[in-house]
Amino acid sequence: MKKILLMGNPNVGKSVIFSRLTGVNVVTSNYSGTTVEFTQGHMKFKGERAVLIDVPGTYTLEPTSRAEEVACDMMKEGDLIIDIVDATNLERNLRLTMDIIDKKMPTIVVLNMWDETKHMGIDIDVKKLEQLLAVPVVTTVAPTGVGIKELVSRLEETKIGGIEDRTEHERWDEVGRIVSECQRLSHRHHTMLEKLGEASVKPLTGIPIGIIAIYLIFKVIRFIGELLVGVGEGLFDVIWTPVLMRLSEILGGSGFIHDILVGKLLEGEIDYGQSFGLLSTGLFVPLAVVLPYIISFYLILGILEDVGFLPRFAVLIDTIMHRVGLHGFASITMFLGLGCNIPGVLATRILETRRERFIAATLLAICVPCMALSAMVIGLVGEKGGQYVASVFITLFIVWILLGLLLNRIIAGESMELYMEIPPYRIPYFGTLMKKFGMRLREFITTAVPLVLVGVLIVNILYSLGIIESLGKIFAPLITRVLGLPQEAISALIIGFLRKDVAVGMLDPLNLTSGQLVVASVVLAMYFPCVGTFAILFKELGVKDMSKAILIMLISALSVGGILNVIF
Repeated sequence: MKKILLMGNPNVGKSVIFSRLTGVNVVTSNYSGTTVEFTQGHMKFKGERAVLIDVPGTYTLEPTSRAEEVACDMMKEGDLIIDIVDATNLERNLRLTMDIIDKKMPTIVVLNMWDETKHMGIDIDVKKLEQLLAVPVVTTVAPTGVGIKELVSRLEETKIGGIEDRTEHERWDEVGRIVSECQRLSHRHHTMLEKLGEASVKPLTGIPIGIIAIYLIFKVIRFIGELLVGVGEGLFDVIWTPVLMRLSEILGGSGFIHDILVGKLLEGEIDYGQSFGLLSTGLFVPLAVVLPYIISFYLILGILEDVGFLPRFAVLIDTIMHRVGLHGFASITMFLGLGCNIPGVLATRILETRRERFIAATLLAICVPCMALSAMVIGLVGEKGGQYVASVFITLFIVWILLGLLLNRIIAGESMELYMEIPPYRIPYFGTLMKKFGMRLREFITTAVPLVLVGVLIVNILYSLGIIESLGKIFAPLITRVLGLPQEAISALIIGFLRKDVAVGMLDPLNLTSGQLVVASVVLAMYFPCVGTFAILFKELGVKDMSKAILIMLISALSVGGILNVIF
């Protein structure tokens, strides 16, 4: 089966063209031996089924990052290359084109975003460009499908061009000559989107714009998430609760098997927040509580990616992120983690090195509270006063900075530089947006939900056997003396492994002081991830790094909790 590679710089519209060529049946995989993802699907070529691979974006075939190394390796596996070029940035994009055709690979060049060249006063002589490159050249407007039919029809015309052993200087000279012969520019006024794009990358204007944007984004995400949570809870109450109550009757209403599957009944009813059965809380948490926020986050994330906001935000905070051993794109993982830690941990795959992924995942699990936990802290601690709510979140932010600085110093290696070209603001293409959203959602459901169920099952068994209760008694002196919390708070800390928001709610009947509430909330946020995040961390980091992360979590939580106990 023929392999067709879709190559190009980042942010040139490859994913939209890929979507146009493959339809809906696509698969996302990690390249062998790496965490770098690529997408592949199928299309017709010369009357036969061919594999189309969306290669990670690269600026050159002389790699400066792991993703670019993967792109270079994948070239060896392809039969022909579709080189996607941003027609509005011809000179920068043709540098990769020269690399590709000099590799003597059958190639066709696609000038994408052709409609934008007219808006920007750019005139390109396509026939002249095709003659100079000695390979076919077509123009496309991927969101509307213009030019896609011509692209498919001309795939059989792919040619081998280029000159072997050209130097870097010679390639740039050739690019300059081609652009000067093929492209003409005329004066035009900037659009509002262009003015906004320029303002959002300058620190003086970009940081306020970023703060306002993040605030509005979270308001929208929370609104959609809460709306869907209400729908999910209603569906569970109407459809699933009668099924579980019938199963409870069959199992006799109590007993080991009953408690594992259905959970403990509270006044003869199922409370999805506290029953902790595999089929009650185990399904309710990932599907009715977490999934709504996942849907909301992934939908907004896709829009932000396609609009062009995230690259700008990453560049703005790149310097800050480097201080903690990361680069600007790690902000995406933290951003996702504020909604739910699970997609945040999954998003660490976009980072280049194992060191960066470890630091990002560890900081995320310790210092970034999910939206459900944040809501409970605001609701419970807020009753004591806004200053105590601020104490919780300011403490977590300070720990994020200090722990990041420490991990950056003690973990060998360096954080990668942020090499990226900032695309102009664009209107997202709905079809590609939905396809990307569907792929991410499917990955969460097939990857995270089973791991959450396994985690709930293991915890339920340990709880039913009395092992967790025994552990609670062992650590009671630590909780009371170091953290200054009553022994009854141990139950909340244990339940926090299943659901942290429920654990915070369990602090309410204990009549804790304001200081104790701050200590308990911070420790609950830091000490251990919820079972879903724990399972995903285990999958992403492996046993060795996961063990290191847990040790860091426990030491950090006890140290910070002890300090707060002294302060309050």
